[in-house]
Amino acid sequence: MNVPASNFSRELILGVGGGIAAYKSCELLRRLQEHGFLVSVIPTRASLNFVGKATWEALSGRAVQDDLWNNVHEVPHIAMAKKAAAIVIAPATADLIARIATGRADDFLTNVIVASTAPLILVPAMHSEMWLNPATVANVETLRRRGVTVIDPASGKLTSGDVGIGRYPESDLIVASVEKVLHHKADAIGRKVLISAGGTREPIDPVRYIGNLSSGKQGIALALNAASRGAITTLVIANAPDVKIDGVEVIHVSTAAQMFAALDSAFDECDVLVMAAAVADARPVTVATEKLPKGAYTEIELVENDDILAALSARRAGQVIIGFAAQTGTDAVEKGSAKLAAKGLDFIYVNDVSNGEIFGKDETQGTIIDSQGKIEHINQISKVTLAEQLLTKAIDKLGYAND
Repeated sequence: MNVPASNFSRELILGVGGGIAAYKSCELLRRLQEHGFLVSVIPTRASLNFVGKATWEALSGRAVQDDLWNNVHEVPHIAMAKKAAAIVIAPATADLIARIATGRADDFLTNVIVASTAPLILVPAMHSEMWLNPATVANVETLRRRGVTVIDPASGKLTSGDVGIGRYPESDLIVASVEKVLHHKADAIGRKVLISAGGTREPIDPVRYIGNLSSGKQGIALALNAASRGAITTLVIANAPDVKIDGVEVIHVSTAAQMFAALDSAFDECDVLVMAAAVADARPVTVATEKLPKGAYTEIELVENDDILAALSARRAGQVIIGFAAQTGTDAVEKGSAKLAAKGLDFIYVNDVSNGEIFGKDETQGTIIDSQGKIEHINQISKVTLAEQLLTKAIDKLGYAND
């Protein structure tokens, strides 16, 4: 299962026009990736005279489609248009601006633009005379009236030794504009976030196991959110072998011991640990090598698993640690507070899983408790929203620690 990243507006199309400034979009691509975006590049045929297709594929890590007539049966211009959270055109030449303003769809890039309802952001770069030409001025005004974001070009040295307005703007300014349009924040660039998810399984014999109902949805939402903020994200997920997330290192495990080993090897280098997995408290003392007959199930002798969260927390060196507590009964908050204190956590999310609630669902409700004893009750919200709230608290706390 390839988890869609569009929940966090990570998918961008970078359209590259046929101007000499096309080479500057290589840096822009890198900067957008650093800010958590997943970028697909669509170069115009003219732009390939300046930067080749192989370069874009190497930098983006994705195949580049530049021909409307390739893979026609997949209708790629519609698929890409639907997937994109925004389309950035950099550089936008005078010709490309004119074609977009008149609604032309005569190549792959303009077909995607016409088919898309996503925000469109243009980064013009051309000689001063072309930028100030009345036709270009009118086209830019038309596009702005339609809600298109057009970033004014910078002033300075141009090709042929000329000086004036028309330079490709700085990449930081472009990235800031994209984030403003998408209400996106990349507040965890360079941070390392380690997340556990799913439910571990402890084998009894080759076909049976002790397990739980955890689906891993909350951990996946956390991983997506962390990656969207620019964090270097690792997801250790139990018993969800089909899960793949672009831009996230996904480590697949099955048992509690395997999860402990994976988390243990990554913990010292991380800044944030979020323990969203439902880890089995115990495992069978012995595992049968062959399927046990029905009559053999008179009893199963168990041994306690290592407490992963307690062990990691005991050797923390500045990490922010968030735990989860799935509880039942009226004293869920009290039990969660005790777990937070016993394991030295910064935050814990407590939810009541009575009657099959929460596990496998897209929504959650519960209580966030912090190390100062502050209690915040969370009414019915999506797991996506909870992920954002929890990681905001973690990143804010990291900021305070570094002040």
